Amino acid sequence: PDGEGIALDELDQQAIRIELADADLLDKRNLAQTIAHLEDELGHTLLDRRTDGTYLNELGTIFYRRVQRLFVQFDEALRELGVPNASLGAVAGRLTNSQIRSLIAVVEHGSFTRAAEAVNVTRASLQRSARGLEQDLGKSLFYRSVAGVLATSAAGEFARKLKLAIREIEAGAEEVKAATGGANGRILIGTMLMSGSVMLANVLDEFISTHAHANVGTACGNAEDILHALRMGDVDFVIGLLSDQPIAGLVSEAVAETPYVVVARQGHPLATKRVVTIDDLAAYDWVTGTPGSNRHQRLEKLFAGRTKPPARVETSSLATITLLLSRADRLTLLTSYELKHAGSPMVSVAFGPIGPAPRVGIIMRENWMPTPLQSQFLDLFRNRVHHALKLAQPLRRAS
Repeated sequence: PDGEGIALDELDQQAIRIELADADLLDKRNLAQTIAHLEDELGHTLLDRRTDGTYLNELGTIFYRRVQRLFVQFDEALRELGVPNASLGAVAGRLTNSQIRSLIAVVEHGSFTRAAEAVNVTRASLQRSARGLEQDLGKSLFYRSVAGVLATSAAGEFARKLKLAIREIEAGAEEVKAATGGANGRILIGTMLMSGSVMLANVLDEFISTHAHANVGTACGNAEDILHALRMGDVDFVIGLLSDQPIAGLVSEAVAETPYVVVARQGHPLATKRVVTIDDLAAYDWVTGTPGSNRHQRLEKLFAGRTKPPARVETSSLATITLLLSRADRLTLLTSYELKHAGSPMVSVAFGPIGPAPRVGIIMRENWMPTPLQSQFLDLFRNRVHHALKLAQPLRRAS
């Protein structure tokens, strides 16, 4: 495909004829065998074979959309690596599954030894694939160091893009199965500690009860780790607090605002006080977020220019926060959503507002195309978060 691909939304009612006339470039018999093997792997016919030619059927069109995206991403990855535009097709055609799998394994596991164990091949076999890949690309992807043979930063980015491209084929297979009444597919959801995990739990139960054949995998971590997983394609999207700064390669969709509130246990001396001052807050121990977290930064700003109260525990575990607050007159910051759904006897004290209110929402890769199942989950998430926060109008989506 060229860089633009084909606007398939304009072809919904049109058959796409597959021309097999150029025997100099592609052997018809090998092509037919390859397509037949692909159909066997998917368990469905993708082509209508007629006397006047061969055409994509409905399932073929679904899968073709993903194949187009795969090739566009392959071209982008090769171009970024320095392969000339005129050579993109030839170089891409030489790449093998073994080479791609080997590169991704070395990048993800950090060494040839661990990578070989991960993909269940010998170290020698893995090294041969790596050398063959370098020869086919005409680029050095690895270098020697005191820690052994490592992948270059360019190789790491190349592997990331190839992994995302391959994910398009996996998504296409899921869409074909879903279109024929089979399994709905799999969703890999990343959540940030605190807000993200609380929001996910309240939506996930409803979603799986209405999508009996869907499989959902989740991963929870701090912002840095979970966003790395998103960029690597290990999760499809991330739920949690949104950063005020743009993140390269990612886009954010603000779903709602959920302000911070000062939280204490029921029965805390400040719980019944009608007006709470900053001096009142400074008189108690605090449980704060881990360094770099939004909650940690917000607490720093709250007491900026004055003596800060003790904050000896830094955690992003809601269970730990709940336990610590329940056993002493400690304070913490939670978002209104976290407090509402924490399921524990904690209350907000009469201090505020604490601005600016953080935004919660969805973080996705640029140019990501969700499957129908992923879109259904995201739509449910948007609706339920708005309902839980009792918003009259949702925030406008980011363009």
